[in-house]
Amino acid sequence: MFNYLKTNRNIITQFIKRETISRYKGSYLGFMWTILTPLFMLLVYTFVFSEIFKAKWGTGSTNKLEFAIIIFCGLTTFNIFGEVLSRAPFLILGNSNYVKKVVFPLEVFSIVSVGTALVTATINFSLVIIFSGFIFKTLHWTILLLPIMILPLLVFTLGISWLFSSLGVFLRDIGQMIAIVVQALSLLSPIFYSVEVIPSQFKWFYNLNPLTYYIENIRGIMLWGKIPSLAEFATESIVALVVCLIGLVVFRKTKHAFADVL
Repeated sequence: MFNYLKTNRNIITQFIKRETISRYKGSYLGFMWTILTPLFMLLVYTFVFSEIFKAKWGTGSTNKLEFAIIIFCGLTTFNIFGEVLSRAPFLILGNSNYVKKVVFPLEVFSIVSVGTALVTATINFSLVIIFSGFIFKTLHWTILLLPIMILPLLVFTLGISWLFSSLGVFLRDIGQMIAIVVQALSLLSPIFYSVEVIPSQFKWFYNLNPLTYYIENIRGIMLWGKIPSLAEFATESIVALVVCLIGLVVFRKTKHAFADVL
């Protein structure tokens, strides 16, 4: 797989650039929207949760921005997975020309999808670092662990993308089902609330949800300087690798039939 990435690195880089630029093509502000959009959403979260819901995270702080930045950090983590999963069923369908007419490494599309989501997340995490320094008056050294902590999430998401991009060719209803699943997961993952407030009878579900660990661990190292246990990180990494390998095997076993179906 590393050799595959190395061999196709130029294709991957060019496609990520194209995908990122095409989102804002024709707009006056262009790439600036990647910064303005999360800033605007951060202001909306601050207003809604601090002024309307009067919500607090339980840290004892009265800072209105604190709750918003905690949510924003969790949502940024989730959006890496949610954005890629939402696009997965349509990756091959939307690039049928590469399937039918050209000998092309089709696995690249999922890698590009993850890379594009990572570009957006990098900008959002940068804003989290800036605002958390302003709000908490300190930056924890554990922020340096972010690239390591985010790696299992990227690997897990890549495997999910390969799996559903291949299934989406044969089962067209998956696209609609995934849209519902992503919305449900955004509410069933600890983004807008802490795991501490989850009733005990439902905690088994959150323990089975891999996104719970990714969100909590990334939020912990960025905002509170908490280092997850080595055993927990190892478990996350093993699960991510297994899911990635399953997704890759399914994709490569089915991709030879893509042209016939399309």
